[in-house]
Amino acid sequence: MNHPTNVKKNARINVVLNQQTHQPATDEWLQTDEEKQTHDILIRFEDQLKQFVGLDEVKRLVKEIYAWLYMNQRREQQGLKANKQVLHMIFKGNPGTGKTTVARIIARFFHDMNVLSKGHFIEAERADLVGEYIGHTAQKTRDLIKQASGGVLFVDEAYSLARGGEKDFGKEAIDTLVKGMEDKLHDFVLILAGYSKEMDHFLSLNPGLPSRFPITMSFPNYTIQELMEMIHTMAKDRDYQLSKDAENAVRDHIKQYRNDHEATFSNGRYIRNLIERAIRQQAVRLMKFHQYERQALMTLVAEDFKFNESHDKL
Repeated sequence: MNHPTNVKKNARINVVLNQQTHQPATDEWLQTDEEKQTHDILIRFEDQLKQFVGLDEVKRLVKEIYAWLYMNQRREQQGLKANKQVLHMIFKGNPGTGKTTVARIIARFFHDMNVLSKGHFIEAERADLVGEYIGHTAQKTRDLIKQASGGVLFVDEAYSLARGGEKDFGKEAIDTLVKGMEDKLHDFVLILAGYSKEMDHFLSLNPGLPSRFPITMSFPNYTIQELMEMIHTMAKDRDYQLSKDAENAVRDHIKQYRNDHEATFSNGRYIRNLIERAIRQQAVRLMKFHQYERQALMTLVAEDFKFNESHDKL
């Protein structure tokens, strides 16, 4: 099986998440207590990632970056050159696939590894960058870059900056971001995120952009099994459980809905909405039949996941 990370000639790294891999776990190559204590930062962040469904390749990338940073420290101790690398990134994928979560984790990780002086996380969108008159956009964008100094600037739906064409102020925001990346090359990490197709088009509009983002992560839709794991976890966190008939109904529903909305499926967000609507439906059902015993209060049945008559939309 080909490795999911492809390193091209121009040194870009393309990572596809949520694939099955056979990489050794950290504790398989950190055998002694002394080794584990030395690399406690890596172990701690991998433990954080274990709390989330999927993200296997994020763990692999964190390990890869950690190893590179650690070896740079050892090279410096031996009097060898240890050049800094540009760590700006592109995140591509549908909503709810973990892009924002991963960006937050990376900010903390880079801080603990002394790559970023503060490790704070700033999330922005088009409205935070684009102004209303000439010169306003450049100033807003510069101010945002300044706020992100020492941390991560995460721009979601970044492709919206190019939606207005040449005369739109979004182009000015892009140009200002590019200049900021050059002027403050290692002072902050910029992560641009959005739908895969739209991000590919966005990058094609400016030939100089792709080379400035050496790491690209693709976040595919979660598998049916991963989505079912999510819904069970969310239910458990709220002191609920799914009956067998509910589990079968939900699995069939998710499979059909995801197939019908592959390009726009919102993954984790959809699952969260699904469980919350089911809880409201269950409340109506229990009140109707005056069922207040503990087991009834905890159990979601197939009927609770029927939303045809609901005014809510998932």
